[in-house]
Amino acid sequence: MSNDDKSVTIRLASQGDAEQLAHLCEQLGYPVSAEHLSPRLANLLPQSDHALFVAERPDGHLLGWVHVYRCFLVHTDPEAQIGGLVVDAAARRSGAGHRLMQAAEQWAREQGCWAIYLRSHVSRADAHQFYHKIGYDIVTSSVFCKPL
Repeated sequence: MSNDDKSVTIRLASQGDAEQLAHLCEQLGYPVSAEHLSPRLANLLPQSDHALFVAERPDGHLLGWVHVYRCFLVHTDPEAQIGGLVVDAAARRSGAGHRLMQAAEQWAREQGCWAIYLRSHVSRADAHQFYHKIGYDIVTSSVFCKPL
């Protein structure tokens, strides 16, 4: 696929995408079965403050997905967060990731968000290069997590 291949469609995900989304989650490093992912989709897809976009070839094969959601915080105007982005290893550097991010950014603008944030593990150097290339700057912070 070339970088300017417009045969790839960017669309909102549907419940029927669960199996392919699960395969892509595994490539991202978060293995999940379609059976386990399906209820997550059922919960997420109807929410107006979340969007899950997929890049789809004409044959129905999904090349990637991006999850974007709107955050309402007391100290700032609404902003968007990228919950995840993955492009199939065989389709990287094809333009699919850039088009997915453009869809997420457009959605965020339409939601009245002033900025869009994302997190990327320090080990993902290729991803960091990609984000820089499409206009993202590093904002230094630490991410803390406590399992519940």
